[in-house]
Amino acid sequence: MQQLEQDLKAALSAAIQQVFGAQVPAEQLTIQPTRKDFAGTFTLVTFPLTKALGKGPEQIGQALGEWLQANEPRVSGFNVVKGFLNLEIAHAEWLRLLQQLRSQDVAAPVQTGGPQRVVVEYSSPNTNKPLHLGHLRNNFLGYSVAEILKATGAEVTKANLVNDRGIHICKSMLAYQQYGHGETPESAGMKGDHLIGKYYVLFEKHYREQIKQLEAEGVSSEVAKREAPLMRHAQDMLRDWEAGDAETVALWRQMNGWVYEGFNDTYQRIGVDFDKFYYESETYLLGKERVEEGLQKGVFFRKDDGSVWVDLTDKGLDQKLLLRADGTSVYMTQDLGTAELKYQDFGYDSSVYVIADEQNYHMQVLKLVLEKLGKPYADAIYHLSYGMVDLPSGKMKSREGTVVDADELVQEVTDAARQTTAELGKIEGLSEQEAAQLYHTLGLGALKYYLLKVDPKKRMLFDPNESVQLHGHTGPFIQYTHARISSLRRKAADMNITPSVPEQAAALQDVEREVIQLLASYPTAVADAAKAYSPAVIAQYAYDLAKTYNRFWNEVYVLTEPDTSLRDMRVALSAQVADTLRQSLKLLGIQAPERM
Repeated sequence: MQQLEQDLKAALSAAIQQVFGAQVPAEQLTIQPTRKDFAGTFTLVTFPLTKALGKGPEQIGQALGEWLQANEPRVSGFNVVKGFLNLEIAHAEWLRLLQQLRSQDVAAPVQTGGPQRVVVEYSSPNTNKPLHLGHLRNNFLGYSVAEILKATGAEVTKANLVNDRGIHICKSMLAYQQYGHGETPESAGMKGDHLIGKYYVLFEKHYREQIKQLEAEGVSSEVAKREAPLMRHAQDMLRDWEAGDAETVALWRQMNGWVYEGFNDTYQRIGVDFDKFYYESETYLLGKERVEEGLQKGVFFRKDDGSVWVDLTDKGLDQKLLLRADGTSVYMTQDLGTAELKYQDFGYDSSVYVIADEQNYHMQVLKLVLEKLGKPYADAIYHLSYGMVDLPSGKMKSREGTVVDADELVQEVTDAARQTTAELGKIEGLSEQEAAQLYHTLGLGALKYYLLKVDPKKRMLFDPNESVQLHGHTGPFIQYTHARISSLRRKAADMNITPSVPEQAAALQDVEREVIQLLASYPTAVADAAKAYSPAVIAQYAYDLAKTYNRFWNEVYVLTEPDTSLRDMRVALSAQVADTLRQSLKLLGIQAPERM
């Protein structure tokens, strides 16, 4: 489609030279898709040409349209609406375009000129709780962005930074130490990440009780939060961990091991993967070295209490803590180390951090601190900031246990898919194992599409009831369209029909031209999605293609078409739609079933 646009621009430039005797280079002309309520495929806005050509916009449009229709075989007609010249593309050109699409690999890289060595960091869970709905948006977004960037030919590394140390981890450890009584995932009958999450919530419960008790004794709220015995004990545990205390480290390894088993099971169920794992416990020491480097360079400073800070007031921000007074690290400490490790490992020209917009300030500081340190990779830092996920009842809070658990949600949508599919009677001929896989594929497709079809930057409301609907603007609707075409292809093969595109055939229907035009715009959708780091672009494209194809299905005959050249062309067109839908869904991390 891009080549056709370039050819039309060249033809329009020639027309302006022939008709008006003026020089307007093709690259200065802009054509755009014709609006749905007008006839045509491409539109030239003629208002910008009035000064150079000395004519009114409608006169220019009429003259150029007449010249193109007489001299450019790819233009079969035109119409002028005020200052808009709408061009209609010849029937033979649509057939040529479809044949060209069929000769190309839809999975071939779409060259965009973007970054070529990219690290996409996503998931980044804490080892004190299981994955929840917010983590699902993060995981699905990061995985899909990585796949989209791969589709542009970039060398992409999927990285997961596990936040396996820090005060929040010590909270779960302390609660388990005091209230766990030797409980294990096996004895509790729970996944390891769920078990540890239970103790994180338990810490918060007892911690709040201690705060209330101190406040009742006349202690201020701020002092109570700081001096509550559980909090002081957790801080002592963090210092013991950083000092390498054997008992503390042994408990930490045991509990984290349980969590990793749980995480890996969830990652497998939701269909995301990683090329490289980083652990905060392995990066914070390098971060401390960078803090020391900043002190030596004079870009950081130490306060009287021994804590280390960076002054960013010259950048319109404030002072930022880099190292606590007791020498323990903070998030920024390890982020400095991780950024350097990733650069050492992969020499990236773009490092994408998939992190919620609550951390916009943190990521801004990270980039500025790296700049002050003079790091060559500072400019490569890109924060893919996404909106939080809210529930109808309000914001999710892990410490209060008011989250939507990822494992439970995946099971819920799988069960919904099972019920809906069974009611529709769509599982004839499938074994019990095949049916179970189909339910999981549909349920996960519904969930992923629901979370990815919204622009990443937008905060979104998650309605559990709406998310599991398997009709309308949903993933299963697109999956069903693919399965429908797969069934058609099997029937066509049984009828010995060979999909093919003739050089000449009966006139195409409007809906057929619309489908071909959408197919041809797939590379543009990929390029736009990569540029915006937005899977929502691909989600919308796939929905538009599926919706238009279903209109095609209802408006024309395919296998029963008496004109065999049209029949074979429509089977070929259908096959191209299926291949493009499957590739689009793949970029979203969604499987395209052959049967439904």
